[in-house]
Amino acid sequence: MKFPIRGAYAAPMLALALMFTSASAIAQNAAVVNGKAIPRAKVDEFVQMLAGQGRPDTPELRAAVRDELIARELFVQEAETRGLLKSPEVQRQLDMARQDILIRALLAETGKANPIKDEEVKAEYDRVVKAQAGKEYKARHILVEKEETAKQIIEQLKKGAKFEELAKQSTDKGSAEHGGDLDWNAPGTFVPEFSDAMVKLDKGKFTQAPVNSQFGYHVIRVDDIRDAKAPPLDQVRPQIMQKLERERIDAVQKSLRAKAKIQ
Repeated sequence: MKFPIRGAYAAPMLALALMFTSASAIAQNAAVVNGKAIPRAKVDEFVQMLAGQGRPDTPELRAAVRDELIARELFVQEAETRGLLKSPEVQRQLDMARQDILIRALLAETGKANPIKDEEVKAEYDRVVKAQAGKEYKARHILVEKEETAKQIIEQLKKGAKFEELAKQSTDKGSAEHGGDLDWNAPGTFVPEFSDAMVKLDKGKFTQAPVNSQFGYHVIRVDDIRDAKAPPLDQVRPQIMQKLERERIDAVQKSLRAKAKIQ
């Protein structure tokens, strides 16, 4: 048989129920700001993010995160109280943020459903290596403004002057400090006029006439020639992954555009 709770028993039971409800709320929330709860899970989320950046998960960090979330909530509440949520500029920014979040979510889901495979990375690597196959040149140059000056330098070289010494007068100050040294490069690194003249030189030879480019007049010497060496796959994997991911994004955009009605 059940007896209804009346009189003196009702108030204590109600107080006990409220106490348990309050305790439960406190356990679930990190704080309650003007009646608005900040879930403890939100603190956990922020702490995990910071831990991923190398910050140790400590009570001090959790206290700092809690304070930050409280401050944010206070600011947001004050902004809403002042009616800023109705501001056209605020609405515009919120719409942009919403778009960014949805786009990132879409692309993340697309990538998860169709991840880039190792064989795709290897195929792209092989394609780039093949396209860049060829020779690399260790060259020096002396850059001057006038053709006549370049001709005089060439005559001095023919008479036995040291290239490294003459390079000190080069207007390319970066290489001038190192005897005109440009280090190892593929021909495509340079402007066409320079590379065309460079690849015609044998090892140890210099140009017999000034080479004119948009930068001025060059006197070029080739110190050494070697077969181009591709970096190992693991070294360039991040760049290849980024390239393939951009291509995936472009493909998704083109597909959506093809199906869309755009006026």
